Amino acid sequence: MTTSQQQSHIHRTVLNNGIVVLVVENPAADIIAARIFARAGSCYENPEQAGLAYLLSTVLTKGCNGLTSLEIAEQVESLGASLGADTASDYFLLSLKTVTSDFAQMFRLAARILRSPTFPEAEVELERRVALQDIRSQQEQPFTIAFDQLRDVMYQNHPYASSGLGNEATMSRLTRQDLVEYHQRHFRPENIVISIAGRITPENAIALVQEVFDDWQASPTQPLPKLNLPELNVEPQIKITPQQTQQSIVMLGYLGSSVRSSDYAALKLLSTYLGNGLSSRLFVELREKRGLAYEVSAFYPTRLSRASFVVYMGTAPDNTQVALSSLRQEVDLLFTRELDEDALQAAKNKILGQYALGKQTNAQIAQMYGWYEILGLGIDFDTDFQEAIASLRATDVRTAADRYLREPYVSLVGQERAVHSAILDFNS
Repeated sequence: MTTSQQQSHIHRTVLNNGIVVLVVENPAADIIAARIFARAGSCYENPEQAGLAYLLSTVLTKGCNGLTSLEIAEQVESLGASLGADTASDYFLLSLKTVTSDFAQMFRLAARILRSPTFPEAEVELERRVALQDIRSQQEQPFTIAFDQLRDVMYQNHPYASSGLGNEATMSRLTRQDLVEYHQRHFRPENIVISIAGRITPENAIALVQEVFDDWQASPTQPLPKLNLPELNVEPQIKITPQQTQQSIVMLGYLGSSVRSSDYAALKLLSTYLGNGLSSRLFVELREKRGLAYEVSAFYPTRLSRASFVVYMGTAPDNTQVALSSLRQEVDLLFTRELDEDALQAAKNKILGQYALGKQTNAQIAQMYGWYEILGLGIDFDTDFQEAIASLRATDVRTAADRYLREPYVSLVGQERAVHSAILDFNS
């Protein structure tokens, strides 16, 4: 077992079987939160099995060695605790939170579920049907349609092209045996990060993890799955879906950087400046001043591979054409002129303030440090990111915009006449 303290209040330990344990002692509240991460998100699926990690997350807590779904639920509820599983593109997550006195009991239950799920056939079938209903429901939502077709044209055969749910065809094919094999392949000690925050000492937390997981050994014959993602080299394109809706969804996407890139902080700041909140550039210019938007925003998620930088607007059908050109113009301004110092500083203050608010509770703290560790960034990324934002200059931000935000992928959903005329004007 190796132990290090890269930051004074975060204890990082690597157990002999490869599990990484992070502990933040925080006695402020009588609550302990734990996050158990696995490198097993949707990026690790075969394309033919898209939605497998999501389905596993819905079934994982529905039965384990010696316990039924009802017995698990009764144990959790009798303690007033919370326990749940979730999945994302780059990782899988089992979360728990409880009062300090019950933490050891809940943690042992979580470990049992993680290591020996039974995937009861009836539960698999039920959750697959629910997932299929969700997929069909999303196909009726204009924003989801626009975002799905944007991802599809940007990423094509890359896993980021798909929502975590997969599609009707892939979800319908998934079986219990697929879940068993996926779990055996990816849920291994050397693929696990456990992050704990709350009223517990690092010594006690590590002792508990060792007690529960020390006998879990890596397979000597089965190598750890490698993540081999395809290169992204798709030229920007335009996709439209005519739909008889009361508003048009206008969406522009740009291939940004990975979280590991030196440009990540600049793109995060640009996304915040453009579309985060009521004081953002898009909200003020396109909604408040010009009345074009029902809703308008920007987002740029944190990803291991190249993330999508997206700006979008919901607008009246008659405004589709001007909304598309106006969104493009606002993004183009980012590389044709530098932000003034006031705008730059305001964006820095906003992103750093929101970042600080996002790590107040024990659950947020456990989530953040475990997330950084599972992505391979290390716990120092917490400080590194804040320093990177604070040190950005207007020239840095403009350079990043010039590198990533010149040519958009375009996705439109709306009334046929409105979206076709908007594209004709956009191409002329």
